[in-house]
Amino acid sequence: MSDTDYTPPKVWTWNKENGGPFASTNRPIAGATHDADLPVGKHPLQLYSLATPNGVKVTVLLEELLAAGHSGAEYDAWLIKIGDGDQFGSGFVTVNPNSKIPALMDHSTTPPTRIFESGAILLYLAEKFGAFLTTDPGLRAEMLSWLMWQIGSAPYLGGGFGHFYAYAPTKIEYAIDRFTMETKRQLDVLDRNLAGREFITGVDYTIADIAIWSWYGQLVLGRQYGAAEFLDVESYTNVQRWAKQIDARPAVTRGRMVNRAFGDLQMQLHERHDASDFDTQTQDKLQAKA
Repeated sequence: MSDTDYTPPKVWTWNKENGGPFASTNRPIAGATHDADLPVGKHPLQLYSLATPNGVKVTVLLEELLAAGHSGAEYDAWLIKIGDGDQFGSGFVTVNPNSKIPALMDHSTTPPTRIFESGAILLYLAEKFGAFLTTDPGLRAEMLSWLMWQIGSAPYLGGGFGHFYAYAPTKIEYAIDRFTMETKRQLDVLDRNLAGREFITGVDYTIADIAIWSWYGQLVLGRQYGAAEFLDVESYTNVQRWAKQIDARPAVTRGRMVNRAFGDLQMQLHERHDASDFDTQTQDKLQAKA
């Protein structure tokens, strides 16, 4: 039976994996599959993550906070290998019942505060430290609008375009065309907005920039799905300018490294417990870990 003559059953049942490289992580039920406690390091902030775009959002903000002098933002970052099912361990599910990275525990509160969903973590940290947001009511509304735009739009880029273009076991023309059209529309939305603004909301670099850059900035810089030429990302000149400007920030480079366990060895820092960890990640040490 081809995809074009598939007739959905009256009641859907899960009787096979859907194929593709992430098939083993997908299931129609929630909850833990095994007992596994989460490690806890020396800092109040404990991050459990992987350097996907959603994970990068949080580590970039944490590194930006530290670079801005907020010493209370020191953190331990623990690698969650989603391909191995770490996100279904009982400890992780306690922090995030949705079993998705990233997840954060703030042990500076009594009792400790759990925060899950990357947008919620960004907003929690920005408000906790009073940084990378604005108190101006109008600009705050604009920032929150763009932050929510990213949260609502990125699934069309990742789970839609990224999945069907790069990961699906079968190339489906309709699905690729549909999500390519939407991805390019979103890039055009950003490009038009950035035509008259240095950053997403104006002159200030905020959590809206961090959230959007982690997905769309990295996309136009050619780091996602091998689709830069296919999407003609060079044509979005305002997004390109903005993406390169943010990419040049040292804290962004460090944030991209944390919990990265794939790609260039020089960009991998599997766990992060102190700022000195970045200095000790030599090629030899990385190769010894591989």
